Amino acid sequence: MSSNGVRIPVDDATFARQQELENWRAQPEETLNRFRTNGYVLLRGALDRESVLDLRADYFSRFPASMLRAGTTPRDGIYSGVEPDDLPDYGTAGHPAFDLVRGPAFDAFSRGPQLRDIAETLLGGPVELLPRRILRHFQRSAARASRAHVDWDYMDRGSDTVVTAWVPLGDCPIECGGLVYLEGSHAIPRAELDRLRDHTDRPHDRRPISNDLGMTARVLGGRWLWTDYLAGDVVLHSPHLVHASLDNTSDVMRLSADLRFVRSDGRPDERWKNDWSADDGF
Repeated sequence: MSSNGVRIPVDDATFARQQELENWRAQPEETLNRFRTNGYVLLRGALDRESVLDLRADYFSRFPASMLRAGTTPRDGIYSGVEPDDLPDYGTAGHPAFDLVRGPAFDAFSRGPQLRDIAETLLGGPVELLPRRILRHFQRSAARASRAHVDWDYMDRGSDTVVTAWVPLGDCPIECGGLVYLEGSHAIPRAELDRLRDHTDRPHDRRPISNDLGMTARVLGGRWLWTDYLAGDVVLHSPHLVHASLDNTSDVMRLSADLRFVRSDGRPDERWKNDWSADDGF
């Protein structure tokens, strides 16, 4: 197991499975209680599976066919090992990720009532979807993953009455490099997080906590909580919960969306009022 190429011990002291809530639709109060207690809530089958896979197919169909393994479909999203020529940098103008997040299919998907209803339950009132909606695409050739961080460090110019919905756009078993959450870390004082910020592969950037997930778990305490995600699952997490992703070691390309909701009476960070671009600086 690794993240950004840094090995992580695979043992019971470092990893544990995420908690699941059975029949969560009939238990809104328990859903809210789990969110407040754990800093996250994993909701199985919150979205229509076919709609999720349709969006996945839309995205991967925008690449040259050579990027997909022969005999597979864009819905499968299986990497061939061939990098397309003349592809713009990831998520910048002209790249499929840049175009998809500005298109009607992604807009309709992210504005669906299911996610809004869940966000309103967790934030206790009407919510607004922040326009900066992020699409993440990781394949095994990249050796790249999300470093340990909290969302608040990227959106701290507004209210923290915010919840993130992390949506895997396709099945995402652990070898595909899905999100992992550091157990109980939404309650860790900021000064404790700051102790780790010098132990990073990005010393010029104080927002990531560390690229070494094993050390992060040892110093801060708690285990990295993981699961095998399925298309249709959603995890909602606090802006103060430490999370990261693992390296994708499979041929199945990981595709996911980060959607954020703020209470309507809250003040959104002005930077989140524009469409996402991978080179927007944050």
